[in-house]
Amino acid sequence: MMHASLRAALVAGSLALAGCGGGQDGAAQKETPTSLTVNVVTPQQRSWPRLLSANGNLQPWQEVVISAETGPYRIATLNADVGDRVGRGAVLATLARDTLLAERSRLQAAVAEAQANLGKADSDVSRARQIGDSGALSAQQIQQYRVTQQTSQASLAAARAQVRSAEVQLGQTYVRAADEGVVSSRSALLGKVVNSGDELFRLVRQGIIEWQAELDARPIAAVKAGQTARVTLPSGEAVTGTVRLVSPTLASTTSRGIVYVRLPAGSPARAGMYGSGVIEVGSGPVLTVPDGAVVLRDGKSYVYRVSADNRVHETTVTTGQRRDGRVEVSGIATDARIVAAGGAFLSDGVAVRVKASAAK
Repeated sequence: MMHASLRAALVAGSLALAGCGGGQDGAAQKETPTSLTVNVVTPQQRSWPRLLSANGNLQPWQEVVISAETGPYRIATLNADVGDRVGRGAVLATLARDTLLAERSRLQAAVAEAQANLGKADSDVSRARQIGDSGALSAQQIQQYRVTQQTSQASLAAARAQVRSAEVQLGQTYVRAADEGVVSSRSALLGKVVNSGDELFRLVRQGIIEWQAELDARPIAAVKAGQTARVTLPSGEAVTGTVRLVSPTLASTTSRGIVYVRLPAGSPARAGMYGSGVIEVGSGPVLTVPDGAVVLRDGKSYVYRVSADNRVHETTVTTGQRRDGRVEVSGIATDARIVAAGGAFLSDGVAVRVKASAAK
C-alpha cells in the first residue's frame, strides 16, 4: 500500500512539472521577435535659406544690333563671325569706298575753287577800299564787291561742310561694334550690297546672359533685387547669379511674372537654353532629419517613428530642400523618435531594438 501511494505521488509530481514546462513554452511563443537593431534620432530645427523653385529661359541681358549706317554700298570685307568676342569699336566689316573716295576728291576740288573765288573777292574789296574816296568806283560797285565777298565766304563754308560729310560717310564704311560682346548672329554676306539701316550683326552685350525665371503672383512678391539665385543648366552645371530686376507686371494669361537673374560673364550659360533653379528669399527655421531617415516608396516620402514599446510606425511626410546631409520635412512632431537609417528594411508595426535613443 505504501509503495502504491509513493508511485501515485511521483506520477502527480511529474505531471505538475510537465504542466509548468508547457506554460513557459507558450509564453515564449507569445513574445514578439525583434527584426532589426536601429539608431533613432529626433528632428532638428535649423535656420536655412528659404528657396523658391522656378523655371525659365536663358536670354541675353541686352542685344546690340549692328546695322549699316550708309549705303547702298557693297560689303568689301568681313572681320567677325558668330561666336567671336569683340571689343567696343572693333571693325566687324567694311563697305566698298571707291565711290566715296572719288566724291571726296570732287568736293575737295570744290573747296579749292571756293577758296580761289573768295581770294578774288577779298582782293576786289581791298582795292575798292583803297580807291573808294577817289570816286573811281561807284558806291553800287563797291557794294557789289562786298556782296560777292560774303557769297564766296558762304560758298567756301558749304564746300568744306560737304567734304566733312563725305569723310563721315567714309568713316561709316567701317562697320564697328557699339559695345564689347559676343557675336550672336551675322546676316552680312561678302559682296552683298546693303542700304543704310540694314542689319548686319547682333551682339550679346558684354557677353552677359540672364535667367528669366517665371514665378506665380504669390511667391514673386518675396523676390527683391540683389538676392542670390542658382540655375541648373541642361548639362547639369549650376551657375550662381544675382536678381537684377523683378517684373512690375504679370502676364494676363498666366498670372506669372519674370525675375531677371544676371549670370556672371563667361559662365557656361548660353542664350536659348532652358534652366531650372532656386531663388533665395531670406532664411527661416525648418524641421530637418538626416537624409537616410526618409524612405521613398510609391511616389511618397516616409519616416519610421518609434513608439514607446519600440515598434515602428510608417509616417508620411512632405520633404523640402536638402543640404548638408539633411532634408527638410513637415508632418511629424519635433519630439518624435524616428529611425535614422535603414527604413527600407522595415515594415509598419514591427518591433526593433533601439541602439541609441534621441541621438542627434
